[in-house]
Amino acid sequence: MSPVNLLPGAIEELIATVTDTHRLTKADRYGMMAAILDESTTDEQRGCLDRLIRSLVKGRIQVADELSIVM
Repeated sequence: MSPVNLLPGAIEELIATVTDTHRLTKADRYGMMAAILDESTTDEQRGCLDRLIRSLVKGRIQVADELSIVM
């Protein structure tokens, strides 16, 4: 399997967008999946992803069926 290469700042942008909109789109979910599978993420980034998942489980974030928030 080929390694996953994230764009610089992608995790931070994902966290900021979801925090602002309280919605997790399909694109956001694929971004999270890529970030979780990426072995080069820092401990701080992993902690941010963990907090995002915890917020999702507690119902603070809604899962949107749309591809992106941008229209």
